[in-house]
Amino acid sequence: MNIMDILQQNGGIGAISSQLGITPEEAQAGAGALLPSILHGFGQKAAADETGAASTGGGLSDILAQLGGGGLATNVTSPEPTQVDNGNTILGHIFGSKDVSRDVASQASQSSGVSPDILKKMLPILAMLVGGYLSSQGGGGGMGSIIGSVLGGLGGNQMGGGMGGMLGSVLGSFLGGRR
Repeated sequence: MNIMDILQQNGGIGAISSQLGITPEEAQAGAGALLPSILHGFGQKAAADETGAASTGGGLSDILAQLGGGGLATNVTSPEPTQVDNGNTILGHIFGSKDVSRDVASQASQSSGVSPDILKKMLPILAMLVGGYLSSQGGGGGMGSIIGSVLGGLGGNQMGGGMGGMLGSVLGSFLGGRR
């Protein structure tokens, strides 16, 4: 499964491009650089939920449902203004702090060539697209298995090969001391 193809087909990349006033190529490069860290954050949160270490704020599935579930992605791709506060809420749950979001944007800028300021604005939008997609894929396997299959698709796709592992390890080491 290639999440970049899914975002492209569902209009997510086009929506990011138009909302941020950047080219579709810049949107794709930025999203490709940010996705591994976002998915890693979702994976960490889902793993914590599954092992019972979830915070009192509810599990990832509950949080996404409260914010609109599959409608999160629809909000981004619809003509109405995107409610980026929902994306920021998701980022708060998967990264834990704005410092992590800033570090993710900075690392992604180095690998994508897209400005860190643009990537900071892209993060909540992309978190909503991914959260909406994951919510719509719910089923018997649980959030962790859905995220696992998406993460498995990062290895050899067009998002930069080893970039996912590199960003994931940077984020993992940063989050490791905070969890």
